[in-house]
Amino acid sequence: MREVEVVGVRVEMPTNQPLVLLRESEGSRYVPIWIGAVEASAIASAHQGTETPRPLTHELISRLVTALGDELRRVDIVDVREGVFFAELRFASGITVDARPSDAIAVALRCGAPLFCAEDVLEEAGIFATDEEEQVVEQFREFLDEVDPEDFA
Repeated sequence: MREVEVVGVRVEMPTNQPLVLLRESEGSRYVPIWIGAVEASAIASAHQGTETPRPLTHELISRLVTALGDELRRVDIVDVREGVFFAELRFASGITVDARPSDAIAVALRCGAPLFCAEDVLEEAGIFATDEEEQVVEQFREFLDEVDPEDFA
């Protein structure tokens, strides 16, 4: 298992399909995972540390885990088959729960739990970015941070 971090949530063009982009903490591979719009919103808000007035689903799960006296220790992305990713939530109590990676990532971000990815998943689904591509990604990230939706009207 290799530790990964959430780079962010992006929308793939021209399909407008959201994806979460993970990056090896100690490496240069990225793993794009296509996800649903609701999960994309949950991951993005958790990644940015956005608080909500009432708990949304992933916040509720986080609160339930705590209320039941357990702790989410980590999330593992364990497999990818025919483009479908599989994850597991691993709790301090020893319980492991199967989950969609999008939900698992959203809960992990709310709980402050680390994310890990199996080496064979990284080998199959991971992509390498060159230094030049890294610079383009960084420039794009800066652009997204500064752009307003009205700029596209």
